[in-house]
Parts: sequence; structure tokens; C-alpha cells
Amino acid sequence: MNKKAPYLFISPAIILLLLFSILPILIALFISFTDLSLAGLADWSRIEFIGIDNYKNILSDPIFRKAAGNTLYYVIIGVPLVVILSLGLAIMINVGEGKFFSLMRLVFYSPSITNIVAVSVVWTFLYNPNLTVGLFNQLLHLVGLGPVAWLQTVATAKLSLIVLALWRGLGINMLIFLAALQGIPEAYYEAARLDGASKRQQLQFITIPMLKFSIFFVSVTTIIGWLQFFEEPLVMTQGGPLNSTTSISLFLYRNGFQLNQFGYAAAGSLILFVVIIIVTLIQFRGQNKQGNTGM
Repeated sequence: MNKKAPYLFISPAIILLLLFSILPILIALFISFTDLSLAGLADWSRIEFIGIDNYKNILSDPIFRKAAGNTLYYVIIGVPLVVILSLGLAIMINVGEGKFFSLMRLVFYSPSITNIVAVSVVWTFLYNPNLTVGLFNQLLHLVGLGPVAWLQTVATAKLSLIVLALWRGLGINMLIFLAALQGIPEAYYEAARLDGASKRQQLQFITIPMLKFSIFFVSVTTIIGWLQFFEEPLVMTQGGPLNSTTSISLFLYRNGFQLNQFGYAAAGSLILFVVIIIVTLIQFRGQNKQGNTGM
């Protein structure tokens, strides 16, 4: 009985994993080799097996390539900013004392628990190029600048979405780093101060190395989140202008739920799934190498 007890406890989680993760992936894999559409859902006899044509077509689709480039841009710009800024906020709040710093935890965490659709609508008004509506352009006007068409030009649209996503993503990662910082034994810092180490040296040789697993976790989850960047471009720009803000997830949504090309969208979703797995495995391998070398 004792040997079976662990399996009994984990069985609900395994069942849920199979039903809501593994099974949908297998179904999507099957659909990706067909031309499934609304007509096929109504009459299964209309579904045709087309092999890897969906994969060939989607990899040669210029809009998909554009979406892949946009998603890579989001990851390259957004991930380092989220990790660095959330870590910096956590360190500053951790060393601070008093109710003000406790309030700052709430201030920076609040965006993480707000409804993304509602927030995106509000930020759309903030980005409005009209001086009577857009707060950001009003502020620029006060210093003699602007107005800037934040969401209407290719040059600024992606960066504008990144700013919003950065504002939302700092809070939860800041709390993760705060929990890790508070788990570092104070004895390490006391010994460092006795040896004459400066604040910078304590940060460099104690704090950062002790946070390596937290940094790794935040980096992995943040990259996965940015690879699936979806709500902000859907609500605020609908992928425009000229598909300059279209992410892979938004591309899949369009083809699957607007154009009813379910097989085509399923193929794209499997490609994104494989990319996420590969990126995650690369990060785990890099983390294991660092652990083996004692870094």
C-alpha cells in the first residue's frame, strides 16, 4: 500500500495533464495534417488528409515569417528588460525599510493581477495621438515634443506594446526575486562586511550568485510568455500597422478562428510548440553546464 500511495496522490494531476495538455496536443498534431475547416466540422467526410502541405505552406507564408520576426523582436527586447528591471526593483525594495517600500510591493504587483483586456483598452487611450485624449502625447506637448503616433507607425508600435507588457510583467517576477532574496542567509553579508566588502561587491559575489536559480526560472517563464505574446497586439493594434505587431499567436488566432483554417493554424501551433520546447531545453542545458562547472 505504501508503494502505491505516491501514485494515488499524483494520479489526479496526471489525469488532468493527459486530458487538457497531452490529448489536445495529439489532436492538434492530427488536425495539422488535414484541411479541417468549419465545413469539415459539420461534415467529417469533407476532411481530407493533405500530409505536410500545411507545414510547407506556413513556412513559406510571408505573414508567418513576419510574425516570427516580430515575436523574436519581442523576446530579444522584452525578456532582458523584464528580468533586469524586476530584479532591480526586488533588490531596492528588499533593502528598504518602512511602510513606503511595503506599499511599493503592492504598486508594482497590482498590474500583474489586472485584466489584460481592460488594461489594453485603457493604454490604447493613453497612446491616442489626439492631444485631447492621449495622456502620453499631452505630457510630450508640455515639454514641446510630439505628438507621436504610438500605435499607428511601424517604428513605434512594437515598442509601445512592449512597454505595456513590461509594466504588467514586472510585479510577479519582482515577488519571485523578493522571496529568493529573503532566503539568502544574513550570515553571508555579515561575513562579507567583516572582510571589508563593499555593497557592490556583496551584490556581485553574494546576491547575484545566490539568485541564479531564480534568475533561471524567471528567464524561462518570461521567454515562454513572450513567445506566446497575444492579448496586447490583438486588442490594441489587431496586428497592424502592416502586420508590424503581428505575433505568431495572433497569426494562429486569425487563421484558426477568423479564417476557419484549423489545419493550417494547428500546423503553426505545433511549430510554435516545438520552438518553445527547444528554447527551454537549451536553457536547461546551459543551466546544467553552469551547475556542473560551479558557476
